[in-house]
Amino acid sequence: MIPALHRGAHPSVPRALAAILLALAALHAQAERIDGRVVTVADGDTIVVLDALKVQHRIRLGAIDAPEWSQPFGRRSRASLAQLIAGKTVQVQVDRLDRYGRSVGVVRLGEIDVNRMQIERGMAWWYRQYAGEQRIPDRLAYERAERDAHRARRGLWSDAQPVPPWTWRTRHR
Repeated sequence: MIPALHRGAHPSVPRALAAILLALAALHAQAERIDGRVVTVADGDTIVVLDALKVQHRIRLGAIDAPEWSQPFGRRSRASLAQLIAGKTVQVQVDRLDRYGRSVGVVRLGEIDVNRMQIERGMAWWYRQYAGEQRIPDRLAYERAERDAHRARRGLWSDAQPVPPWTWRTRHR
């Protein structure tokens, strides 16, 4: 807790100040861009980036949801992402922090939108729940990428009845 600004301060002042600082931190995170080398690919939608100051950033690829590790295509999704960006320098446009403290955003390898590439390869779902956070052109591109992967039966779409990770997590808690 943040100490009172002066003696006799109202007890709600520290909470209000903490809320303001948290809001400012969230705004800073939204405007943040992280450039660095991908040092870990944890799964099909989570990586660790090492920046020039040798600070590690845990990144959740925004607007996609990859199969869980124990789910069909979970390991292949991770392998797809690793093949694309492991050891390479990427740029991350951070949109927000998630409840686990990870930076969430779009990962780019040059001009390539890595998040969308995972969808195009059939290695992740477009996470419609977060579509409202996307710019309209990105939302349309992600939707089209998923539709095209589904029609072509690429990756997870080759399964007769692929189970989205959000459903898988609920069933396996």
